[in-house]
Amino acid sequence: MAGNDLDTYADDLAALVERLDLKHVIHVGHSTGGGEVTRYIGRQGTGRVAKAVLIGAIPPLMLKTEANPGGLPISVFDEIRAGVAADRSKFFKELSLPFYGYNRPGAKISEGVRESFWLQGMMAGLPASYFCIKAFSETDLTEDLKRIDVPTLVLHGDDDQIVPIADSALLSSKIIKDAELVIYEGAPHGMCTTLKDRVNAELLSFIQG
Repeated sequence: MAGNDLDTYADDLAALVERLDLKHVIHVGHSTGGGEVTRYIGRQGTGRVAKAVLIGAIPPLMLKTEANPGGLPISVFDEIRAGVAADRSKFFKELSLPFYGYNRPGAKISEGVRESFWLQGMMAGLPASYFCIKAFSETDLTEDLKRIDVPTLVLHGDDDQIVPIADSALLSSKIIKDAELVIYEGAPHGMCTTLKDRVNAELLSFIQG
């Protein structure tokens, strides 16, 4: 469906920034949001950008291709599509377990966090939930990463089961010039919730630095 792609996400962000005439902006993007920040800079440059933060972000490319042999096979994303189409309520409820690392031995599970995650998922329209899967999995952001020329912080958990670190942060942090990579040992994809105090402190230090 038209509009559910990284170009549109980035262009929407650009329209907002320009409408508000924002300058020296610090963009912080998590997961697909990190892809949006990356594509925004790739399309708009860094004239209005002061710094960027990518947290558990999807760049450079999640899908396995000949040029990206370490990525995830298309079958993984086809299964996600099937789950969303068949019963997205059940899908979001079950996804909350690996998203926050709650499926790991000894994990302290918060049913409140799981319910909040489910609610956020259900608030999204079905077309957006379905078509964003192609957007976050098949968009190659390699060239966009090369255009980032502002201080950039890359945060990622090494137990991220949604966006595996080996084919995301470990690669993107090498492509972005002088990027600062901070790896959170044992952290899940949803570390902005499970480790919010540490993430907030990291962000504040980077912003003020």
